[in-house]
Amino acid sequence: MARAAFRIGPIPRAAAGRVGVIDIGSNSIRLVVYDRLARAPMPVFNEKVMCGLGRSLAATGLLDPDGRRMALENLTRFTRLLEAMNVDRVDVLATAAVRDAADGRSFVEEINRACGMEVAVVSGAEEARLSALGVLSGIPEADGVMGDLGGGSLELVGLDAGRIAEQETLPLGPFRLMSDKASPTKARGRVDEAFAGQGWLEGYRGRRFYAVGGAWRALAKVHMAKREHPIHVIQHYAVPAADMAALADIVAGQGRASLERLAGVSKRRLDALPWAAMVLSRLIATLEPEEIVFSAHGLREGHLFDLLPAEEQARDPLIAACRDAAIRLDRYGFGDVGWMSDWIAPAFGDAPAGFERLRLAAALLSDIGWAEHPDYRAEHAFLHVLRLQASGMSHEQRAIVALAIWARYGGRPGQGPTKEAASLLSEEEKAFAARLGAALRLAHTLTGGASGLLSRTRLLVDGDTVELVLPPDAETLGGDVVARRLQSLAKAMGLAGRVIVAPRKVPAAEPVSDTAAGG
Repeated sequence: MARAAFRIGPIPRAAAGRVGVIDIGSNSIRLVVYDRLARAPMPVFNEKVMCGLGRSLAATGLLDPDGRRMALENLTRFTRLLEAMNVDRVDVLATAAVRDAADGRSFVEEINRACGMEVAVVSGAEEARLSALGVLSGIPEADGVMGDLGGGSLELVGLDAGRIAEQETLPLGPFRLMSDKASPTKARGRVDEAFAGQGWLEGYRGRRFYAVGGAWRALAKVHMAKREHPIHVIQHYAVPAADMAALADIVAGQGRASLERLAGVSKRRLDALPWAAMVLSRLIATLEPEEIVFSAHGLREGHLFDLLPAEEQARDPLIAACRDAAIRLDRYGFGDVGWMSDWIAPAFGDAPAGFERLRLAAALLSDIGWAEHPDYRAEHAFLHVLRLQASGMSHEQRAIVALAIWARYGGRPGQGPTKEAASLLSEEEKAFAARLGAALRLAHTLTGGASGLLSRTRLLVDGDTVELVLPPDAETLGGDVVARRLQSLAKAMGLAGRVIVAPRKVPAAEPVSDTAAGG
């Protein structure tokens, strides 16, 4: 295995096999191994160890001795794992605790001697930039302020419709606040004073706040549990700012005994959680955002995104992830089935803005359940898509695509495990999902997913009728099952359906672009 070599710059997509990133933070160290460097890399291994390197930094100026020993032991273990997994490239990034500690350099040298790892100590400005890139890698159109709260520092970055603007690193991590031994009131005043000194934040008042970092993700999990939210995925979990401010204020005032009763919170985060909640509460008071959007992508994902060529960065993360999934699950050797989206497009002339990319995502995932037992195909495919490890979509959009796949496999509205996810959607959105599933079910039944056959047929809407047009020499593609699938689609559209055998030439639908369209 090539030892860690940190570098900034484009790497050809096909040049790397498995890649790993180790993030040495103030509270935790984490190793994530990805299948390759790509627009939507798939994690194949992910492990976090709560070492608390920065726990005593504010008081002593040094890394926490116990945390240092624990980190070195686990970094040595990570080295063995990386060798066994045949990882081609590993980048090791150290942030606030290591860069600020008087013994940070000696710790880096010790890691190099013990593990053979070359550690890049990331500056505050670079940490902020990479964290912002991580958010943009999953939410390309992000507009507002990103905040990445680590144990030792808070990185704030302005985002203007997908572009990085002003940024600042502030020493407001929970370990810093805890170590000052100030009363909560004095700590709150210190935080308010720090935010008041950032005049550029005023220009982002009323926009969104994008929250990054383990302590804030823990707050998101608490909110999910209290709300009984049906999709337990942190990425793009959006909460009205007033709701999150109320929760943050409650958590900020709780003692450890009360916090231990919170669902989904690691005990190793309990000491830091009230301080993290207080910082979020004061940020909300300062920015008055319309909502808080949580991002599971941060420094590591931003680092990988930064290594991609510009044309790869411009790809839509949702479509990239779905296309990769389609290729992994391909059973016939056809490659992905995204072209099916163009074939069904005539049935969606009245779809709302932005629906085209969801149509393409559903088409790409429309054969995802083929290896499951037929009796459970709809259920397993629905849950797989609902929880898909992909970014670029809101939770409501996840529900739309998952419900479409449920219908594609014959699932009926309101049945099985779909009720809670469907509750996130309007009646119109549920109707479009059902129609999308019916259209994909017809396409698969008609040709088994073979593009050569499907391209010789057309789906048309003519007035109050949806028509399936077959060429004269392929009339046998029709039949009872196909006719029933067509009628199901027609019913979902509120139209009549009929099969026509005619040598009609119809212009192909405009393909949906892979260029990033956000989520």
